[in-house]
Amino acid sequence: MATYDNTYSRFIAWLKVLLPVMALILLSTMFLISRSIDPTQALIYAKVDVEDMARTQRITGPRFQGVTDDGAAVSFQAESAQPDLENPAIYTATKLEAKISTPDGGIMDIFAAEGLVDGDKSLLEMTGGVSLRTSTNYAIETDGLRAALDVAWAESTGRVIAEGPVGKITAGRVVLTNLDKETGTYLLVFKDGVKMVYNPKIVVEQ
Repeated sequence: MATYDNTYSRFIAWLKVLLPVMALILLSTMFLISRSIDPTQALIYAKVDVEDMARTQRITGPRFQGVTDDGAAVSFQAESAQPDLENPAIYTATKLEAKISTPDGGIMDIFAAEGLVDGDKSLLEMTGGVSLRTSTNYAIETDGLRAALDVAWAESTGRVIAEGPVGKITAGRVVLTNLDKETGTYLLVFKDGVKMVYNPKIVVEQ
């Protein structure tokens, strides 16, 4: 029994050294979104429950912050993330929060129940109901959203309902797009069967 306990203790002690290093390497690879990123700024925080990770390969509280090729600041955090067994560059995550800050001063906060991070494609797919809040006072609800991690781009996967300064807008989808690469101007564009109920008195609380 003493031999087993000593072996187990040494195993856990070894994991406490190795697994955090492995987690940082995996997250750095997963979130490599631009050749120009300062590596010291790419990953700002990663909390690892070592013994839980040894059992489930789950990473607790991953956070990421970086700059895209077109100059937008992107940050992302989740309650937990778990790598795909066949491809460690793909992670499923729960309770996601993301922020995109564009060079023109625009900010979009995104919240989702769950999602998938594909490091190979530099893509974040949010599902389970997604809420967006913009610095232009729009609140947008949709079932799912896809966002790039290497450029400032996002697109809903289906119908959207938005409320903002002009009233209520419904559309088949919404896209965050770069209107002018030289000036860094970005727009949220509603597409596919757009309908608007004009009501300028609506003010969305941030």
